[in-house]
Amino acid sequence: MSKLVIVGTVAFDAIETPFGKTDKILGGAATYIGLSASRFDVDSAIVSVVGGDFPSTYIEMLKEKGMDVKGLEIVPDGKTFFWSGKYHNDMNSRDTLATELNVLETFNPVVPESYKDSEVVMLGNLHPMVQMGVINQMNDPKLVVLDTMNFWMDIALEDLKKVIAKVDVITINDEEARQLSGAYSLVNASKKIMEMGPKYVVIKKGEHGALLFHKEEMFFAPALPLADVFDPTGAGDSFAGGFTGFLAKTGDYSFENMKRAIIHGSCLASFCVEKFGTERMQNLSDTEIANRLRQFKSLTQYEMELT
Repeated sequence: MSKLVIVGTVAFDAIETPFGKTDKILGGAATYIGLSASRFDVDSAIVSVVGGDFPSTYIEMLKEKGMDVKGLEIVPDGKTFFWSGKYHNDMNSRDTLATELNVLETFNPVVPESYKDSEVVMLGNLHPMVQMGVINQMNDPKLVVLDTMNFWMDIALEDLKKVIAKVDVITINDEEARQLSGAYSLVNASKKIMEMGPKYVVIKKGEHGALLFHKEEMFFAPALPLADVFDPTGAGDSFAGGFTGFLAKTGDYSFENMKRAIIHGSCLASFCVEKFGTERMQNLSDTEIANRLRQFKSLTQYEMELT
């Protein structure tokens, strides 16, 4: 069985959308990535940190879903990372109300010895030097995937560029791709980013799908139009978990298989937004996933004669 290392936050979120609001609930990039990747038959480990205030029931749930938590550090007298945000009516934009780093401020990731030979590494959104610390502990992985955001481009660009130079795939949204590359066209942006090191660039466009670039090739994956979007939090991380989980399961890192991986990622992200927090991802059936994958296929499948 292929091994997957997932690095990112395990956190508390408090979310407000036009559909309602929550108190502190389970969140964090590594949580969403792990729940999504757990849909595939891969041996995955979470590398993260929580405080003594983090409920053991959450840790048990992660274990029940098949995640190894040896790399989840618990700081007994510390507090868990907390984020609070309010989404606007369009659900594409949000205001951050609070960010409390807490134990994350001094987090020094330690990859469990038994996972240093993992084939796939998923670097969730964290400070670039934390991500680099993980890369340096790995024994020649076949695929390193990086997720990052504009915040790190603003405050730690040089560190981020060093990490980008060492990864195979970068996943960012369209606004971040333009900021990182200095190019407005996403085709040109992807070329400039590939020159920084990655072989593949995935540009996420939220409800408008995702683009995959590799050399001169490109692929567009639609997002499934949904009747109800309750909470977009974690959708990008659920996408990353589906993407890396599928690749780790198949062991095929070709452009053709990346296309399939993007569809699986988009499929899982489409479930994530249907409930608040991780609720939908925790209670997802294989039948639901199979049916939605069929919907994705029918979205873009058509007959056409070329003359």
